[in-house]
Amino acid sequence: MAIQSINPATGSVLRTFPALSEQAMRDKIDVCARAFDEHRRLPLEHRALCMRKLATLLEEERADLARIITLEMGKPIAAAGAEIDKCIDACRYFAQNAARFLAPEVLRNETAPTGQAYVQYEPLGMLLAVMPWNFPFWQVFRFAVPALLAGNTVLLKNAPSVPQCALQIEGLFRRAGFLRGVLSTLLVEVPAVEAILNDSRVRGATLTGSEGAGRAIAAQSGWLLKKTVLELGGSDPFIVMPSANVEAAAEAAVKARMVNGGQSCVAAKRFIVQNEVFGEFQQRFVAGMERLRIGDPMKPEIEVGPLSSARAVQVLEEQIRDAVAAGGRILTGGTRMVGNGYFFEPTVIVNVPRSSPVYRQEIFGPVAMLFRANDVQEALTIANDTPFGLGASVWTADPVEQEALLNGIEAGMVYLNQPVASDPRYPFGGIKNSGYGRELGPAGIREFLNAKTVVIA
Repeated sequence: MAIQSINPATGSVLRTFPALSEQAMRDKIDVCARAFDEHRRLPLEHRALCMRKLATLLEEERADLARIITLEMGKPIAAAGAEIDKCIDACRYFAQNAARFLAPEVLRNETAPTGQAYVQYEPLGMLLAVMPWNFPFWQVFRFAVPALLAGNTVLLKNAPSVPQCALQIEGLFRRAGFLRGVLSTLLVEVPAVEAILNDSRVRGATLTGSEGAGRAIAAQSGWLLKKTVLELGGSDPFIVMPSANVEAAAEAAVKARMVNGGQSCVAAKRFIVQNEVFGEFQQRFVAGMERLRIGDPMKPEIEVGPLSSARAVQVLEEQIRDAVAAGGRILTGGTRMVGNGYFFEPTVIVNVPRSSPVYRQEIFGPVAMLFRANDVQEALTIANDTPFGLGASVWTADPVEQEALLNGIEAGMVYLNQPVASDPRYPFGGIKNSGYGRELGPAGIREFLNAKTVVIA
């Protein structure tokens, strides 16, 4: 079988790679498993030195790496460069802070006051990372950087649509000084994941992707008693109350909805606005969506590139038809754009009823839904009326409303008066159908560690 790299801006095939044979896949897994024994015993200072070297390589090759991202998945070249910048930040942040995060946690020895008690953190072993196409570098780095610094090794199964990015990542880690096999890219089709996870040397798995993929990984891992972290979909609310700066909120709302062309699990998707300021917000938000510059993602001035695939366009068209059939009204956009690539107009829909399936679905593209709320309690009800619980952005200057919203939102992350974003310093992840576990921050680096309790008399 072959794995194709297709340019979503043109629909043309960039390169074709043969999928690894079963034996070649096994050979790479063997190398990664053997690398763990040596990698875990290297001083943390050595691993941190390699991570700093990796950050330098990313800086030096930023333009070339950004170009590969844009060619393979279509995001504008400026956004692709920003994605590499986040990877650089993660490398340096964890290289600087890993020793603190991994230090033993000293406890009181109640049974023997003159003895010792502590928790020491040890790597689990070889980990499987199943990663998506929408942030082909950042999604990998935000897991792999802390995991490798902690002493684990990684088998990377990136999305089949971004094979060039996946191979570049493996090469970068190797050139930075990490041992051969410490991060091994597996160019395989989805069915091979089951065999990889069945290998007894794979001690855990992380997946960023769809609910369906998450359920499959969780079910198999549960049967095998292997640790998992899942970062799945989101239908993030963006709440605006009258005390907010509506102009600033509307401007931020456009950016929050259109990050990566709307193809982000943590992008704002449902905009819940109190009646008093709904009209002003709607006017400003629609105007902002209509001003976005769409086109060739290689041009630095372009803000919106194509969707990832022809299938993504088809799904979006079906969701919009369903929303309109249920009573929704399109304020702007609503159709794919003419041409060879997979471009879709930025779209805003109002009046989508609760009875519509789209009301609770994740919309992965440049489509926003607007909802009215009478007060903060109704805003909370609408925000939580979803199977997802990834992130939320709330906009209010009222302390009472702030407390109600920050405490009442059912999500893994809540941002006040700013859009939700991933940051190496802050734990990232969700609840409900958005998954479980955390990446980034001190919580993220400890997800795939053995918290070994040591008590000495």
